[in-house]
Amino acid sequence: MSQNQVIIFDTTLRDGEQSPGASMTKDEKLRIARALEKLRVDVIEAGFAIASPGDFEAVKLIADTIQDSIICSLSRAVDADIDRAAEALAGANAGRIHTFIATSAIHMQHKLRLPPDQVVEQAVRAVKRARNLCADVEFSCEDAGRSEIDFLCRIIEAAIDAGARTINIPDTVGYAIPHQFADTIGQIIQRVPNADKAIFSVHCHNDLGLAVANSLAAVTAGARQVECTINGLGERAGNAALEEIVMAIKTRKDLLDVHTRIETENILAASRLVSGITGFPVQPNKAIVGANAFAHESGIHQDGVIKHRETYEIMSAQSVGWHTNKLSLGKLSGRNAFRSRLEELGIELSGEALNAAFARFKQLADRKHEIFDEDLQALVTDTLTEVEEHIRLIHLEVTSCMGQVPVASVQLNVDGKEQTARAEGSGPVDATFKAIEQLIGSAASLQLYSVNAITQGTDSQGEVTVRLEKAGRIVNGNGADTDIVVASAKAYINALNLMREGAYRAHPQTAGV
Repeated sequence: MSQNQVIIFDTTLRDGEQSPGASMTKDEKLRIARALEKLRVDVIEAGFAIASPGDFEAVKLIADTIQDSIICSLSRAVDADIDRAAEALAGANAGRIHTFIATSAIHMQHKLRLPPDQVVEQAVRAVKRARNLCADVEFSCEDAGRSEIDFLCRIIEAAIDAGARTINIPDTVGYAIPHQFADTIGQIIQRVPNADKAIFSVHCHNDLGLAVANSLAAVTAGARQVECTINGLGERAGNAALEEIVMAIKTRKDLLDVHTRIETENILAASRLVSGITGFPVQPNKAIVGANAFAHESGIHQDGVIKHRETYEIMSAQSVGWHTNKLSLGKLSGRNAFRSRLEELGIELSGEALNAAFARFKQLADRKHEIFDEDLQALVTDTLTEVEEHIRLIHLEVTSCMGQVPVASVQLNVDGKEQTARAEGSGPVDATFKAIEQLIGSAASLQLYSVNAITQGTDSQGEVTVRLEKAGRIVNGNGADTDIVVASAKAYINALNLMREGAYRAHPQTAGV
């Protein structure tokens, strides 16, 4: 590896999943892992293998499938964690165990309840055990941003001697300021005698809105791995956003003098996939991947861009995956054209999955004049996230008039038997959900109802996410349709079918860096 290459370590599937409600099934994780591999992410942290049987299965599935990225599993500095991580990674083309222990005084005293000497001993023991099971070991000093520099240098030196070849300095609570964080990284690299035997990494949280700035400051001080997530997903205020880190490095190589191997044209597709699966929409003014990221409203700006793009754009929209093709396909398009366009979008389907997606495409094309790439991505997501339809929507009729109480009548097929219900609600969607609940009686609590327009125009499909919770377990249902009430019903029924299948996502675990 070049000394000027920055390794991109993506933790969307682990730390990103710690966003309340962002948990994913193993199949959803695999879809995101494939997108990250296509993006050419160097390291994919697939999960926390010891956290649950589901997390173990997801890490194992990704490790057994992905070939071009290192697959990593997090573990505490505990024998059982390390052994479970190694088991999950056994089939990986390239695997990494990422073990961590807290190093700040407040964590050692109140969480670990261990003196510093014992923390060092436990870290060394963990790294050695991991190294005996896996050639690639990363060690993290949890809450390094609030740790004493002398103790950091001591434990890092010991971890490197024990076999760790990547040392991560996380700002776990988002406490650091860029110049101070850069100084910390620089001091550690300078003061640790065996620092030349390891790559130094940073993992910054965004509690003060400084995760990207702190990460880039660390790179200028010698860090050569950045841990980040798609769309900045993560617990609390999130993590450093991969797309912002990568494009900052690419755009300001004159100052940073480093590079990544990321294929930036695939950034937007990965962003939309993560947003669709998690139900966390991307804000319009989000850097790089927001809908307004390359839009110009000011007349002065528009005039400048028309005359010469670089007057107001420091990067091209196409460089991160935005396109200028307005119309992708129409209702007369054939299967080969449909499949070819999907392949251009980085989506590979075959067999029954292709047939199902093509059938949905034809149905959509009969109702929507213009079919955009975003429509195709939503359509494929809808196809691939299907579960067995214990509950199927047959008919929906909603009456909503100003000054009158909305009424919804639904007809469902429930386990092969058709049933009908009618309910009133505070709005058409509320009435629809209440009518469905009359028939199903799930007793689940609605935690999230999110609507996102997939494309522009009044005929745009609405993409709806419904999050249901029952007995501490959650499911995310998704639905898309040009009729937003129908999309809402589809999403609610999709969530109910997931509950029937037992496809609950556990509430996110909170341990980690």
